[in-house]
Amino acid sequence: MIEISNLTKTYAMGKAKVEALRGVSLSIGEGEFVAIMGFSGSGKSTLLHILGLLDKPDSGSYRLMGREVSRLGGDELAAIRSRTIGFVFQQFHLLARTTALENAALPLLYLDGPRPRELPGQLLREVGLAARVTHKPNELSGGQQQRVALARSLVNQPRIILADEPTGNLDTQSSLEILGLLQKLNRRGITVILVTHEWSIARRARRIIHIKDGRIDSDRRLRAWKKTGSRGGEVAAVPQAPGEALPSFRQLGEYFQQAFRSLWANKLRTGLSILGILIGVWACIIVMAVGAGTKISAEKAIASLGSNVIQLQPGTRTIGGVSLGWWDPMTRLTLADYEDIGRLIPGVKRTAPEIWGKVQVTYGDKNWSTYLVGTSPNFAPMKAFIPTAGSFFTDEDLVQRNKVAVLGMTDVRQLFGDKNPVGAIIKINKISFQVIGVYPEKGATTWWDSDDMILVPVTTAMYRVLGQAFIGSVDIEAARADLLPGMGDSVKSLMLQRHHIPATQESAFRIIAMSDYQDAMSAFGNVLSYSLFGVAVISLFVGGVGIMNIMLVSVTERTREIGLRKAIGAKRRDILFQFLIESVMVSLAGGLLGMALGWIMAVVGSRIFNWEMPVTFFAVMLGFLFSVGVGVLAGFWPALRASRLNPIDALRFE
Repeated sequence: MIEISNLTKTYAMGKAKVEALRGVSLSIGEGEFVAIMGFSGSGKSTLLHILGLLDKPDSGSYRLMGREVSRLGGDELAAIRSRTIGFVFQQFHLLARTTALENAALPLLYLDGPRPRELPGQLLREVGLAARVTHKPNELSGGQQQRVALARSLVNQPRIILADEPTGNLDTQSSLEILGLLQKLNRRGITVILVTHEWSIARRARRIIHIKDGRIDSDRRLRAWKKTGSRGGEVAAVPQAPGEALPSFRQLGEYFQQAFRSLWANKLRTGLSILGILIGVWACIIVMAVGAGTKISAEKAIASLGSNVIQLQPGTRTIGGVSLGWWDPMTRLTLADYEDIGRLIPGVKRTAPEIWGKVQVTYGDKNWSTYLVGTSPNFAPMKAFIPTAGSFFTDEDLVQRNKVAVLGMTDVRQLFGDKNPVGAIIKINKISFQVIGVYPEKGATTWWDSDDMILVPVTTAMYRVLGQAFIGSVDIEAARADLLPGMGDSVKSLMLQRHHIPATQESAFRIIAMSDYQDAMSAFGNVLSYSLFGVAVISLFVGGVGIMNIMLVSVTERTREIGLRKAIGAKRRDILFQFLIESVMVSLAGGLLGMALGWIMAVVGSRIFNWEMPVTFFAVMLGFLFSVGVGVLAGFWPALRASRLNPIDALRFE
């Protein structure tokens, strides 16, 4: 069954080299019970690990049931271990947070083909643990733990049992019971190879091989060996090359189950990892909602300026290289200027004057500071300020300088709350005005609230409230968009002529196109969105680094578990997917919670701050894809590192 020839194995201990095996040759027949003895450091455990395909020799030949296995790859060796070999370790190597039944069934996860689901329970009953199947290792004695390990070694119905000091940590009675079970298995035809340094244990075997200084010192048979219970045949070929096939849906389900158990067993660490991704995804959704809201508010503000509109503003004259400033009397605009523009400039659809001032408005015991805007009836259709309640003032109100006002929603809320303000009398700078309308809600930005204005006739604002004989600007709407460029030059020429200013002083008046505001606001909104998105990406990156750190710690902590899983048949793919799925589950949980929290906070924030914060499908999908992507990227390296661990090195890890 086993034929080895001239096996050598050397370990590097710092700069020194230790020859663990020096040309070992032997053969073991099927159904034998062999004890390998020797002092500590003699090489007996190294020989056992090579026989169990947990380690590879430096040189020599190893034929297992007729097949050369000394140079096979890791996944091929794992497949052979899962079908042919069962291990019983001195340290038991049971998974701490799983029951005896789950520990015994662990090799079935990596067994290709039919899986005898009822066999683990049956084996636990055979080893005398029928009443302990739901107990975890910390609830079992040493002897009971070793019985679980023995049941686990049998669940894949192996042809060879390798036992490394199986009684080293047990009391005398438990040792005798374990030896009795091994003898019983041997009588069924299973080959048993036992490593021990105790003569009382070794003499239970039929053959004793004594190793000294890496060589076989003696090999004697205590009892005659008769081949019994042979199942014949050669060790099966491995059907797939390492890493070629993806796991089946059944295997993926088992990977998820194993990953969930591991994460649930470390709730605090898992929770902190989830929190890192949650904050990143939440930040991504919130900042994109804020950016989208800012853009919407800016677009509304631009829309309120009107389409096909330019604005005439006073500029500055320069005399002798000295600027006369913004309040030069020669550049001040008058109502006559406003009237002549509409009358003399071709292509003008309508015009509206504007005069601004900060005022104090009161109603009953309510007091509010706001902006007063004096304008004409054309202002409403030009800039979409047609009232949603009541009406706008008329040309007659301008002529008679009537004290009527149209309020914005911010002023309505501050002065009237939920009441209808139309018809009410308010005081603006202690002057009584009648509210005749409420213009549509325009929205606010961080620097300007378009709803915090009171519109009154321009003549009333000039002569009754602000005490000014001039206006601040004139809004000019063209009949068609293609007329705007030439119209600006015509308006500026008219103003220079009316104010008797030389044509060389073009800076005396300014023409502002509302489309320039729109482009600037759009560019600002894009910059803001990109900047906020960058902050969110950094948050997600930090969360990903946290997951990678946690996964690396997890790999280090669970190195022996990885070694155990590989010893019982786990391939590189199995280990890679298990740890990768753990990482993805953490990031996905954080991503889903982050998306939910981001949406809730966006909705709540919109209502509390009266600010649009739309959560777009793009933002949600971006957060979801980022969370999954971060999980894959952050978990891949730790998972790959875990999958590449040599099984014997992992089992020896301290």
